[in-house]
Amino acid sequence: MSSIQSLIIIAIILIVILVIAFMLIMNCRQLREIIAIDDTMNKIEKMHLGQDIDRLDKMDLAGESLTTLKTWRKSYQEASTKKLPEVQHLVEKAADQNTHYHLFKARKNIRKAQGIIKTTFDDAKNTKDVFTELLESNRGNQIQYDSLIKDYHDIRKMVLADSFDYGAALDQIENELTTMENDFAEAKNLSSQGDHVEAKRVLSKIKMTLTSLKEQLPKLKEGRHQLDTVFQDQLRELSTTYKKMVSDKYYISEVNVLDEIKSIHDQIDDARDLLANLNVKKLAEKNKKIKKEIDNLYDVLGKEYKARPFVKNNQAKMLKLISHQQVESKRLVEKMQHIDESYELTHGELDKSKHLEEEVNDMNRQYTIDTQNIADGKGVYSEIKDSWLAMLDRLREIDDEQKKMSQDVDGLYDSENVANDSVNQFKQEVSLVYRRLERRKLPGNPDAFVQMYTLVVNEIGHVSDELSQVRINMEKISDELIQISDDVERLKREADDIINSADLVELTMQYSNKYSSKDSIKQAQEKTMKLYSQDYNYKEALDTIATAIEKVEPGSYQRLENLYYSDKNNK
Repeated sequence: MSSIQSLIIIAIILIVILVIAFMLIMNCRQLREIIAIDDTMNKIEKMHLGQDIDRLDKMDLAGESLTTLKTWRKSYQEASTKKLPEVQHLVEKAADQNTHYHLFKARKNIRKAQGIIKTTFDDAKNTKDVFTELLESNRGNQIQYDSLIKDYHDIRKMVLADSFDYGAALDQIENELTTMENDFAEAKNLSSQGDHVEAKRVLSKIKMTLTSLKEQLPKLKEGRHQLDTVFQDQLRELSTTYKKMVSDKYYISEVNVLDEIKSIHDQIDDARDLLANLNVKKLAEKNKKIKKEIDNLYDVLGKEYKARPFVKNNQAKMLKLISHQQVESKRLVEKMQHIDESYELTHGELDKSKHLEEEVNDMNRQYTIDTQNIADGKGVYSEIKDSWLAMLDRLREIDDEQKKMSQDVDGLYDSENVANDSVNQFKQEVSLVYRRLERRKLPGNPDAFVQMYTLVVNEIGHVSDELSQVRINMEKISDELIQISDDVERLKREADDIINSADLVELTMQYSNKYSSKDSIKQAQEKTMKLYSQDYNYKEALDTIATAIEKVEPGSYQRLENLYYSDKNNK
């Protein structure tokens, strides 16, 4: 036997084994499905739907209950006479086919049986639920009826006992109770006739109405109490209080109190209509709005009542404070006018003082109006209180501003004296600088120093002239004196540099004589003397001779310089 033949035989054997395995597996699975269908049929049988029908027939159902029974009896009869026998036949046939390994035929019958049994089982469960509900409906309705009728009688007793507390709502409440009483009679009649389904619907309606009424009653009672007692008492109190306040010369401009009270009475009448119609939600909203408006009237009256003592107690104080500030404002303006004759007020102090004076005068005019209105009985105390409190705050601010302005201008006199002293001091310092250079008896002064000296002298002279004017701008003079101070210091430093450079030139020239035989030193000495004697450029002269001596003897100039400043500091 060739290898190819062997492979073919092995392949055939494997195929046979796979086919046999597939058939065995399929056979087992379909057997399980057949058993499952059989179990479902047993579940339907254990529902005992036939027994339920017999019990329901004995209940003599009527109306909607009877219609329901007929509908689901038909569903049960169709299942028991047609669908279940068909499924039983298909299952038996499939089981026989599966046993003889007619697997695909069995598969077809199983699928058909599964489709029928699924819908049949669902219908059976629904039928069982309906039958159960019908069987229990009479007992359940009776229990619910007894519970509801008890609650109904309790509510009716409570309404009769507290009938006055419901006001305009009482008639509609009685109508609701009468309607429920009729519904109870209908439910009882339907139950006696066997129509338990319709009886249950009526009882559900009664339950909803009863629950709603139980929730509404306390809210209606509270709403009526607010409308007929609370609000009425408050409005009477507001009206009485307002009239008394008017007789006591209170004046209220924010609202027309009597018109507002009338408007609220109209709203209360509208709210009573809502009460009569048992419109609890809108009644609560309306009462909330009424309460807010009443509270607002209390706030208006209370605000005026509380403001009056403040106004009465502070009337004289306000006059005193305003009068005092008027005097101070007038004095400040006069002072500014006087100072303005001698000094330039560069920050608008005079105009500002006049503005503050006018502001205080405006307060006085407003105070006069307020006190006249009080005397005439037209003063709104809350507005006057707010106005006076604002005046008090502003008067304190104005007083602080005026004191600061007065102190600032008072400083102008001192500033002028300081400026004069500074000018004199600067003149002395510049003079001392110049005499110091003269005492040194140098060949001459550098042009840069002469220019700076001239500039400083002119600056000092200019400020001196400004200080002698009729009106002085002290702010400008102060700025100029700061600049002069800086320039004088620069002039002093420049004079020091000239003297030090000249001294060091002479000292270094003397030291360089020890190297006068060298051409570089000779040339440097000649150039240095020219810069020193003719050009008066002492700094460059020092640089020239110092550079030359350093080349010949490194470090020599530094020693000379250190020695010079050391001797100078010790003197």
